[in-house]
Amino acid sequence: MKIISWNVNGLNAILQKDFIKTINQLEADFICIQETKISKDMHFNIGNYYQYFNYSQKSGYSGVGILTKEKPNNVLIGMEILNDNNELENIDRESRVIAVEYNEFFIVSVYVPTAQRRERHNYRQQFDYDFIKYIENLNSKKDVIICGDFNICHKKIDVCNFEHHLFLDNFLDDEKANFEELLDMGFIDTYRYMHPQMRQYTFWQHTDNREEKVAGWRLDYILTSNFLKKNIRQANILTEIKGSDHCPIELVINI
Repeated sequence: MKIISWNVNGLNAILQKDFIKTINQLEADFICIQETKISKDMHFNIGNYYQYFNYSQKSGYSGVGILTKEKPNNVLIGMEILNDNNELENIDRESRVIAVEYNEFFIVSVYVPTAQRRERHNYRQQFDYDFIKYIENLNSKKDVIICGDFNICHKKIDVCNFEHHLFLDNFLDDEKANFEELLDMGFIDTYRYMHPQMRQYTFWQHTDNREEKVAGWRLDYILTSNFLKKNIRQANILTEIKGSDHCPIELVINI
């Protein structure tokens, strides 16, 4: 089974840049996309895929989706967690989470908010806290594969010229601690598991300069339940594929 995760930086825009041709060549079973920036009144025919979206509630902002060749048992739009009254409440007000459910696993597409503006730091912290609770609930039922733009560079190896970025919020200790809490719950960073010392990046501030060793960050991850570790066959970063300021990442796994 092949899974692709890709922050497309606008689905409508990337459809003008051979997106359908690219995904046909990738022959993925699942494509998790982030930052779709689309609303309910936009309609697409994307190859031989069932397509599910958490549409942007603010025009041209955020949004996530999952394209799948196999119809899911259930589609979970948003992020439901138990509130103080022990009732499920969807607290995803920026369209950042969607999941599909099958007999043996969930696949989640997530676009974690950035905290580079100081006033967004508290929102990011709350989102991380709620997302961990959400994943904990899913993981109590069956295995979970989480795909997305986490807007965090987990380790020094995940950014070019780390010493020049010490004060960027992508390296704040509390955000890294939140990411590590997911890992401590029993998830693994599939790319880093397969490539412990490899320096590759998924995002570039200047999209035309991917070959330059000054601007790359690894912000995009596919995490799996630790139990699935033995099933992983490949985990790749597809830097040669363009069309967005992020490149797609890939997981090949036996399930």
